[in-house]
Amino acid sequence: MKALILAPFDPSVLRRLGQTLDVTYESWMETKRLLSPQEFVDRIQGQGIEIIVVEADFLPREVFRNARNLKFVGVCRADLAHIDMAAATESEVPVVNTPARNATAVAELTVGLMLSLMRNIPAAHNMVRSGSWGDPTAAYFSLRGSEIWDKVVGIVGFGAIGRQVAKRLQAFEARIIAYDPYVEPDQMRAVQVAAVDLDQLMAQSDIITLHCATTEQTVGLIGAKQIALMKPTAYFVNAASAYVVDQGALIQALTERRIAGGAFDVYQDWPVKPDDPLLKLDNVVLTPHIGGATAETILRHSQMITDDVERFLRGEKPEHLVNPQIWKEGVS
Repeated sequence: MKALILAPFDPSVLRRLGQTLDVTYESWMETKRLLSPQEFVDRIQGQGIEIIVVEADFLPREVFRNARNLKFVGVCRADLAHIDMAAATESEVPVVNTPARNATAVAELTVGLMLSLMRNIPAAHNMVRSGSWGDPTAAYFSLRGSEIWDKVVGIVGFGAIGRQVAKRLQAFEARIIAYDPYVEPDQMRAVQVAAVDLDQLMAQSDIITLHCATTEQTVGLIGAKQIALMKPTAYFVNAASAYVVDQGALIQALTERRIAGGAFDVYQDWPVKPDDPLLKLDNVVLTPHIGGATAETILRHSQMITDDVERFLRGEKPEHLVNPQIWKEGVS
């Protein structure tokens, strides 16, 4: 069978996949382009490609309708918003994804953002690099920060990433609370996390970190009312979604210093526009959406996809099959 890999893939895992498939590798991160629907159809039909692996490319209905050679789709993400799952299922094409592939990476960056905010790491770096560190003791006073130790950390969204954040913060001896209406309180208590409602979390936390996906239920979840509940000494960290928060209300709170600071890896506009008010604030830390940007994330999703491709080739049900109903109907 022929496979077209358009996602970044670990070289060693790519070689392993090449032992059982005729693989064409064209990572979108190297080509700097995404295929159009017609290009997908032309290549699948014209080159006899039966397996497609994507990360950023879109697969709309017309691909599944017109590319009849397609037998399997691998998605190197947990989010499937760019895949027409209804069309894939109607065409009886199995789709697998890679849940939690970047959970460790995002969790570690989240903790790094907390430390950067609370210990003034970016400002300290700039002081030394710029040559403005003249008084040997001045920074001890001007850049004095706070510890994560004994702070109340509120986690909004206790899925794969939220759980990894909690696990790491426990090593700092933080007190962890969480809000997630889809997770039973007993499950949180089992990992020493207290379940609270959203308003309680906003009012009690010294650090609030956001880890829920953008859905109809979460858009605008944290509005001006919730932000107004925050302590003036509290920090807000967002490595999940800019659309879950009222950005105007949050920026106003930061500008007026009604909260201590914020750190952001996600934005409504990527890249950030030059006139974005966040760029004018000195109490924020900004990173360019690098939450999942680790070599280990690529290795992890490469292994997950390859494992499921090999299961599919053996006639076994893939572990991360997103449309299992077609498998029950005998598709293999």
